[in-house]
Amino acid sequence: MPNITPLTPNTGSEQPPAGFTPRAVAAPAPNVAADLIRSKLDLIYAGEPDAAVELQESEASPRRSAHQEYIHQLSTSGKGLATIQTEWHDYYVKLDDKEKHRVWQEFYSHSSLLATTKQQPAASLESAVTPAIISAQAVADHKHAAHATPKYKRVKALRAARPKRDLRSVQAIRATIRDQVTAGGKLNAKHHVQSLLFGLGVGALAIFVFLFGFFNEVVIAPFIQPSRAAAATPIIIGPSGVAPTAEPQVIIPKINVQIPAIYDLTDNSEATVQTALESGIAHYPTTPLPGEQGNAAFFGHSSNNIFNKGKYKFAFVLLHLMKEGDTFYLSYGGKMYVYKVISTKIVSPSQVEVLDAVPGKTSTATLITCDPPGTSINRLVVIGEQISPDPSGNTIAAEPVEQTLQSSAVSLPGNAPTLGGRLLSSAIGKTLVIIFIVGAIAFTLRWVNKPLTQS
Repeated sequence: MPNITPLTPNTGSEQPPAGFTPRAVAAPAPNVAADLIRSKLDLIYAGEPDAAVELQESEASPRRSAHQEYIHQLSTSGKGLATIQTEWHDYYVKLDDKEKHRVWQEFYSHSSLLATTKQQPAASLESAVTPAIISAQAVADHKHAAHATPKYKRVKALRAARPKRDLRSVQAIRATIRDQVTAGGKLNAKHHVQSLLFGLGVGALAIFVFLFGFFNEVVIAPFIQPSRAAAATPIIIGPSGVAPTAEPQVIIPKINVQIPAIYDLTDNSEATVQTALESGIAHYPTTPLPGEQGNAAFFGHSSNNIFNKGKYKFAFVLLHLMKEGDTFYLSYGGKMYVYKVISTKIVSPSQVEVLDAVPGKTSTATLITCDPPGTSINRLVVIGEQISPDPSGNTIAAEPVEQTLQSSAVSLPGNAPTLGGRLLSSAIGKTLVIIFIVGAIAFTLRWVNKPLTQS
């Protein structure tokens, strides 16, 4: 080693001795040992532990570290195997040396635990998603493969391991599906007939439920028989007869009817009459009242949709049983008026003349309902002549009732709208119908154009 003269600190006032020649001071030698260690660490940390081993390590650890939790989430994310390997590599590269060292510590610690288990063949990346126990030798093989195999070869191998695309034609795929649906051709005509009958049965049940919901008034009406065996009620006349009720009512003993009568209609529009029929029997406002001369007309439902409002949907369902000579009663104004049936007939809804006075009769009452029950095709009209109290004492209306109404009768009121009619008349119903029609058109066009697209 050359002799180097120690240098004294230069205070600025001392001068170098005579004949002194400055020498270049040698730079400190590099720390070869430290650099060697760093280079070895770089080589070790350059490659991450194999994703397959990391997956198994994360599943075997009772408490996962942050790195083990990351690889566990990758394994349960449903991503492809190549994607898992790539994302694990990108994750590892971004770690600092301290964290990379921790990853390898976990790796070797896991390897030491596996050394005590039974020797098994090394698990491939495809089986790494399911936890498995591998031997220490398998761990070493994975580590060696991670360093010995170039990265581009590993990527190529992973790409080769990807599932291949199905190159079969559409016809071949359809044939396979058809074979599976028919159980490999084992289904015979009996099974197809059973399937057809099941489909038809379910369809018929759905249609029945639909029709019953919308048109149940026609289905139910024939079964409403509250007084099938009732006999004709004898005529009761005189002060000792039937006492008047506290509220106005229509009483028909033969068909077991005793229902409130509504006299406060403000006009004769269909909507107004239908609203009144929800609360009882509606007195038609253009006709006289009981105790007045003329023909008092009353409307009631024979059958109405059970989903409509009101509890008097079947008020006159048995009105067709009334015959000439039967009696009915009108309780009004604290008096009981008794009427004897003189005629029954069926008319069309446009025959509004049945509301007029009956020729040759001073005071009558007419009961009107739809016929057949549950429909609005015709009207059943039952006319009764007042027999008690004496109609000769009836008063004349002070003025024609028609002058206080908004319109005159053009048609006899009928049944309330069906459930389907009320639904279609609403904004929601119209919107649903439009959506259904548009959807049906779109489906039809798509089905028609599908063969053209395939060809």
